[in-house]
Amino acid sequence: MRPRAQTVPLHTVVHLCAAVLAAGSLGTTLYHGVEDRSTALAFGTLVAVGELTRRGGRGIREPAPLAAAGSLAYALLGEVGGRPAEHGAAQVVTVVLAASLLGSVPHVGRGDGPSLDPVTRRVLTVGFVAVCFHPLHARGAFDDWSGPGHALLLLVLLTLTALCDAVLAAALAHSRTGWPFPPLLRDELRAVPGIGAAVVATGAVMALGAAVVGLWALPVFSVPLLLAQLSHRRFTAVRATYRQTIASLARATEIAGYTPHGHSRRVAALSQAVGRDLGLTEPELTVLEYAALMHDIGQLSLVDPVPEGATAGLPPAEQRRIALLGGAVVRQTGVDPRVAGIVERQADPHTEQPLAARIVRVVNAYDEKCREGGPGGPLTALEELRLGAAGEYAPEVVEALARVLSRDTEGTREQVDRSW
Repeated sequence: MRPRAQTVPLHTVVHLCAAVLAAGSLGTTLYHGVEDRSTALAFGTLVAVGELTRRGGRGIREPAPLAAAGSLAYALLGEVGGRPAEHGAAQVVTVVLAASLLGSVPHVGRGDGPSLDPVTRRVLTVGFVAVCFHPLHARGAFDDWSGPGHALLLLVLLTLTALCDAVLAAALAHSRTGWPFPPLLRDELRAVPGIGAAVVATGAVMALGAAVVGLWALPVFSVPLLLAQLSHRRFTAVRATYRQTIASLARATEIAGYTPHGHSRRVAALSQAVGRDLGLTEPELTVLEYAALMHDIGQLSLVDPVPEGATAGLPPAEQRRIALLGGAVVRQTGVDPRVAGIVERQADPHTEQPLAARIVRVVNAYDEKCREGGPGGPLTALEELRLGAAGEYAPEVVEALARVLSRDTEGTREQVDRSW
């Protein structure tokens, strides 16, 4: 029997394409020399400053919007102060890549450097825009497009680029994690009208402004995007504080000795992974995470704690009572009412539960059975869940949990670790 041929992962192929494009652009630029060095220096400085102000974190799709906008503007620069721009597509890719790497040096020194996927996406998207624009502009194909028509052309090209970038980001995430592609793409497309629209609009305005007034347009049009980035950071900080508050409240059961240390955190992280495998969107995953964190909060009302906090082995009536008490507590905290609904229904028959409640129930039972099973706990726990899937647990959720547990990819581990 022939050995099975191993296929090259998609993200590796994409990285190789970006490397080939970067190497070819660098070689072409070195061979022909840098054209219009003052313009290249100005846009390179803008991209580097944008990378210096980069800030990653949970829920941030574009950590360096100023660098992204400056890169797109340089790719769409046909004129500078009324005179034709002399650089080509290869120089655009070279300048953007060099400036991005230079601006990332301080982050790398702090151990917070960018991953390979964002750099790859930056190179490919900028190369796509430059290749679409510069050859046609050099041939005079856009001479008839003046005024509003030229601005509309740039916006259409940038919008198409943003959509391609969303598809590329979803494909890379799918290749690394194995999560379903459609919900990943849906989440990426959902983010395009937000910070993506600001980046696209700023890139187009910068290119048009530099064509009329010269390089002075760069600092002028950078200010609104910087302010938007600052506002987005504050909004993200508020959301992070809100999440930390919920996590602290969930730890009350651990501090009081009702549940083992780290139980709610493990259930929340694994529930998110299962939910993503089943195709939940980012907003649905957030609600699922909050419900998983607070799923045991009802145990605080018990006079006698359940041994090891293991509610999965209690009679159904007692499970429902604890779940209803937990939902009542959650409703008093001001959290999204959907969270309370999931907590209340986690003990219902799985045929009557919403998907999020089914996920929390299966993952909670898995974590509890792992503690009881000794060294072979994970395998034993999963087998017990499968045996009980026909009546007590949702079969599709159990199988999704099995897929998540069997998936040993860099992206899966990174996602679970980054959640905490």
